[in-house]
Amino acid sequence: MISYAIWLYFRFPLSLRMVEEMLAARGIEVSHETVRQWALKFGQGYANQIRRRLPAPGDK
Repeated sequence: MISYAIWLYFRFPLSLRMVEEMLAARGIEVSHETVRQWALKFGQGYANQIRRRLPAPGDK
């Protein structure tokens, strides 16, 4: 659940409130403040993993 929220926040240009709404649509009730705290605590590691998996510009 935490990893999904952080993935949404860092992978797509979403606000904290939009991430909160997307989680609520899946039946997960968290506040935007909770998502913010997760992003501060776990975000850099997830962001680094996402960037590592993306192909470099010019790769086919």
